[in-house]
Amino acid sequence: MKKVCLLIIDPQFDFCDPTGKLFVPGADLDMVRLGKFIEKNYMRLDDIQLTLDSHHRVHIAHAISWLDEHGKHPAPYTVITAADVDAGKYKATYPAFQDKYVNYVHQLEANGRYVLCIWPEHCLIGSVGATIYNPIFEAVTIWEGQYAQAGKTTKGSNLFTEHYSAVKADVIDNTDVYTKLNTKLTGILKTYDDILVGGEARNFCLANTVKDISEEFGDDNVKKLIILEDATSPVQGNDALNTQFTEFCNNKHIRFSTTKDYKF
Repeated sequence: MKKVCLLIIDPQFDFCDPTGKLFVPGADLDMVRLGKFIEKNYMRLDDIQLTLDSHHRVHIAHAISWLDEHGKHPAPYTVITAADVDAGKYKATYPAFQDKYVNYVHQLEANGRYVLCIWPEHCLIGSVGATIYNPIFEAVTIWEGQYAQAGKTTKGSNLFTEHYSAVKADVIDNTDVYTKLNTKLTGILKTYDDILVGGEARNFCLANTVKDISEEFGDDNVKKLIILEDATSPVQGNDALNTQFTEFCNNKHIRFSTTKDYKF
């Protein structure tokens, strides 16, 4: 029999509940479907691994960290480019961080994935928003009743870098090992025949996690990845990123299925 792992990306209140700080439309229903899938198949799932966004309020992608040329914090969803920072349109609220911020926006753009976006403060450590959304929490609790233990990987606690991907930060901070490649998690995943992937959001944290796992896995192991299409939704207004991710998966021969269609 093949060994199956379910990897759930950031199934948290702030993303999945309609009242959450950064609700992804459709995520609530994604997690209901995924929870039912776990409950139905709990004896067939060999492992469950969850990733959890875990931010401090002071963070490079939160408004509190930046001031515009009028001395005001930028609005949520403001995009800050390296050119903006070089021109003095935005600067660090705390002057001691200015050099780090300048270097960051340049490195981020050099990576070619994103420019810096100011997000609503979300998944703050200790807040309700950071908790596992109830349909997933209850389902995982049932699965753990077999004397199993779901892995939980936190990410995003470094103040100076985004951490969309569950396995490494967007820009590595060489002073913080937790921003570097998480070989413990990738090593666990490699031991399975099928790795089912769901969670939020499809075109950000899930997409980057899959891309970084693919880079680490190589051509043979990457075929183990299966995206559960009815258990993930995109951040709206980013259709190009969503399309790019689908094309990436097709080029890598990553499979797609649903919680109804997947065959153990």
